[in-house]
Amino acid sequence: MKLYFLCLSLVTSQVLFSQSCKVENTSFAFGERVDYTIYYHLAGVWVGAGDVFFKVDSANFQNKPYYHFNSEGSTFKKYDWIYKVRDHYETFMNVDDMKPIRFKRKVNEGGTHIREDYIFNYSKLQAYTLRQMGEEEPFVKDTVVLNECSYDVMSMIYVARNLDYSNLNEGDKIPIQIFLDNESHDSYIEYLGIENLKIKNLGEFRCIKFSPLLIEGTIFNAGNGMTVYVTDDQNRVPMLIETPILVGSIKARVNKMSGLRFPLTSRIEED
Repeated sequence: MKLYFLCLSLVTSQVLFSQSCKVENTSFAFGERVDYTIYYHLAGVWVGAGDVFFKVDSANFQNKPYYHFNSEGSTFKKYDWIYKVRDHYETFMNVDDMKPIRFKRKVNEGGTHIREDYIFNYSKLQAYTLRQMGEEEPFVKDTVVLNECSYDVMSMIYVARNLDYSNLNEGDKIPIQIFLDNESHDSYIEYLGIENLKIKNLGEFRCIKFSPLLIEGTIFNAGNGMTVYVTDDQNRVPMLIETPILVGSIKARVNKMSGLRFPLTSRIEED
């Protein structure tokens, strides 16, 4: 579901993410899809409670190609009584500079209904937003300031896969900006090193480990509670995400991958 929701201002650290915001895609391609199982920590055990997928489609407008990121997540119906989730996120992004042009969000989380549609205009540094913050609430239009280096939460997932982690030391922070809830937020990703990770039915992988600073919202507490593991190869596929939530803790573990751009060289072969 919401995997990298980030906020709070960056106080210190090296400036490792260029202020020009120029990012080149070297990790994913059209047609990629990654599926996850969501686990909830219930009565001392981890229980499979839902699933989520992320996929990269292509879109064309005025003969120009765009990335179309699409994600849907939901709890299994038998656990809806605990905390029902039905989420849908999508983003359209320029291929050449990886800047988003439109973000759409339709969520139902524990009875909280939110619908948002953002149009990004980086030449004017403005975002045109349409929001409904409750099932019975009216839609509200707005025009708000957009920082040059801001990304919505979907596009930031794919931008983060293309950041350079190779020269970092544990504890280094990469500044980022997230546009969420009608405004831009300064934040960072903290690098936590390299760690081997076993994934059921898929094997063992060498992974880059980091922690994003979270936005407090309908599910998450603010802070550094989330830990993310991505493959230490050219794909940078998120393999495991662990985080406390307002009621307990959850984790998302990959169960299927297709359409990857490169071989999974991070897989550790058994002797």
